Amino acid sequence: MSNNLTPVVNFLTRLSNAALWLAGTGLVLMTVFVAWQVFCRYVLNDSPSWTEPGSVMLMSWFIFLGAAVGIRENNHLGFDVLLYVLPKSGKRVLRMISDIVILAFGAGMVWYGGALMSLTWNTILPSLGISGAFDYLPLAGGGVLAVIFSLERIVLRLAGEPIDDALDEILPAEIAVEIENINADPNVKLKV
Repeated sequence: MSNNLTPVVNFLTRLSNAALWLAGTGLVLMTVFVAWQVFCRYVLNDSPSWTEPGSVMLMSWFIFLGAAVGIRENNHLGFDVLLYVLPKSGKRVLRMISDIVILAFGAGMVWYGGALMSLTWNTILPSLGISGAFDYLPLAGGGVLAVIFSLERIVLRLAGEPIDDALDEILPAEIAVEIENINADPNVKLKV
């Protein structure tokens, strides 16, 4: 990796790890909130009003933070079937297009999430006592991370870094099983 890019990539790795830890913590807290809600409702017969909206807000955070980390680690949703039959140069072009689309989608999340935050800034969520804008903060925050992480992938690819090489060696499980079945036939031998 280029020495110029190393500090930035290291920072983004720490940012990604922090987002992943926050998402995991949010998942655990949401589980605790829901368990408390159930206990209070069925044992104490007195449900706290903050647990459900708090849980939903935490769920928004861990979904959007986890999705952003998935973008950085190239574990996001995609339609990869075509990539298995294309040459390496074609795969690079399609992955670049995918990262550009993700960048645009992340920018839309920031833009529209910010617009929703500004519309609800002066409202108060009664059960939590905080601004209604906090409902949309995960959307904008996840969008910022999606933009940053997809931009990182685009810059690294343009700088000639081999970020796609590991992906080119991965075969889906179904293809691997078929190749094993074909290789079991003594008349046919495939090399992958």
